[in-house]
Amino acid sequence: EGVDVAIAARTKADLDAAAAEIAAETGRKIIGIPTDTTNSDDVQNMVDTAVSELGGVDILVNSAAMVGGQIRGTLEEAEESDLIEDLDTKVVGYFRCIKAVVPHMKAQKWGRVISIGGVSARQSTIYGLRNAAIVHLTKTLSDQLGGDGITLNVVHPGLTLSEVIEDRLNAQAENQGVSRDDVNAAVSQNVAIGRPIDPQELAWLTAYLASPKAECVTGETIAAGGGAKGGVHQ
Repeated sequence: EGVDVAIAARTKADLDAAAAEIAAETGRKIIGIPTDTTNSDDVQNMVDTAVSELGGVDILVNSAAMVGGQIRGTLEEAEESDLIEDLDTKVVGYFRCIKAVVPHMKAQKWGRVISIGGVSARQSTIYGLRNAAIVHLTKTLSDQLGGDGITLNVVHPGLTLSEVIEDRLNAQAENQGVSRDDVNAAVSQNVAIGRPIDPQELAWLTAYLASPKAECVTGETIAAGGGAKGGVHQ
């Protein structure tokens, strides 16, 4: 879409590889900045480096979390430390990132913040509460920042074929002695389109929300999970 990009994660080697791949494909300037979203100094350094290297910050895409959350079992199995880490990484981490970029966006009277949540926000799971919290955070801040030309929205992915999920589904197919198509169908029984989501599909939606064309969309939550059967969300 014609933008230079700073990408951030904890592992420098992974960042360098991803930055090189994106730069080769797009021809844009791509920089990797090692960042831990639980560390305020790391987050501030990320933003300062992006501004210094790229000339400013117009768009923030928050996407930090362990896939599926730290807590997936019952209350008896859950550990307090895991829940705190989950919330610190994703909810408070997103808050730190937004707080760090907003002064730059306010100064230019323009900005876009897209936070990646998850459809578990609409389900009764312990790990889903972090995504529900992001919805409330986003709506609250959109009310505060709309007059400054800054929009904030949430995208809720469903089961998405990231590298981690691909590995899990391949292992599941091998363990069960079935094909990947069989596994895809099994995990998509409650999805209207009947399949997992491709990461590119999430990227298209995110790119729209990051564009000038989405100026009237703020404080909203959009699910991109292929259509959860039976749910009505108004």
